[in-house]
Amino acid sequence: MTQLSSLPPVLVTRRLAPGVAERLTAHHAATCHDTDLPMARGDLLAAVRGRSAVITTLDDVVDGEFLDAAGPGLRIVANHAVGHHNIDLAACAERGVQVSNTPGVLTAATADMAWALLLAATRRLGEGERWLRSGRPWAWAPNFLLGLELAGTPLGILGMGRIGQAVARRARAFDMPVAYHNRRELPPGEADGATWLPLDDLLARSAVLVVTCPLSAATRHLLDARRLDRLPPGAVVVSMTAGVVDELALAAALESGALFAAAVDNFEREPEVPSALLAQERAVLAPHLGSATVRTRQAMGGLAVDNVLAVLAGGAPVTPVTAVTAAR
Repeated sequence: MTQLSSLPPVLVTRRLAPGVAERLTAHHAATCHDTDLPMARGDLLAAVRGRSAVITTLDDVVDGEFLDAAGPGLRIVANHAVGHHNIDLAACAERGVQVSNTPGVLTAATADMAWALLLAATRRLGEGERWLRSGRPWAWAPNFLLGLELAGTPLGILGMGRIGQAVARRARAFDMPVAYHNRRELPPGEADGATWLPLDDLLARSAVLVVTCPLSAATRHLLDARRLDRLPPGAVVVSMTAGVVDELALAAALESGALFAAAVDNFEREPEVPSALLAQERAVLAPHLGSATVRTRQAMGGLAVDNVLAVLAGGAPVTPVTAVTAAR
């Protein structure tokens, strides 16, 4: 653990991007868990005791036990993520603890990653690289590792928030007709030409489906075996949100040939990846890299720090999360 200086005390549960944590040193006694691995639960509960603020990640479960361990002096939990399914918002509200997240700053990087995964899956880049690195003989041939073209292919987006909208904008370069599903249809200006469809209708027409909706009780395993079966034969699925797609059902759809390919950047039980998915040659698997650019991670960390500084100075979080905002 690396000790920073002054008061009030802050806990940072994970090593932040270069230059971010140092912004806390001028005003607060900040303790950083200075590794890239999450804190063990027992260590986290011990370290949070007496803190005025905590910068958490999605691996840190913030529940009644966590809040009781922190004590009455805790004023804010600043999640270093857009998502907040790791935080019991009701328990925080009961104790007067404010919650914040880091929306907006990772939109472009995550949308870029979704497209990187989509291109890798449709053009079988993972298979090709593994082939070359294995030293297996190969030669150009008319039928060698044939992939899919995207031009004109119907794209479906499940979750048309900031990231979904950015994915849709990038689809223009591929002349792909875009449809989406949200709980509510967006105003025409926000949809940017994309068409809202009921979920089952969206699945039926999506030769390519990109999943960007947040994980919640309502969306957990929303794409189960039954719904994956509604996709057109030979469809491609790109999952950017852990838990929305049933990973075992996805592996089974690849195994059966119902799907042409899939790509996953975010796993339900990270760092565990189901062996059934690892066994699929047509699965492109990334270790949660959606926002992993230097600029974006610095912006995320900076926003988390901004939220802490604002609350400890007596103000409101810059990007607050409440039960009301979470339900939108």
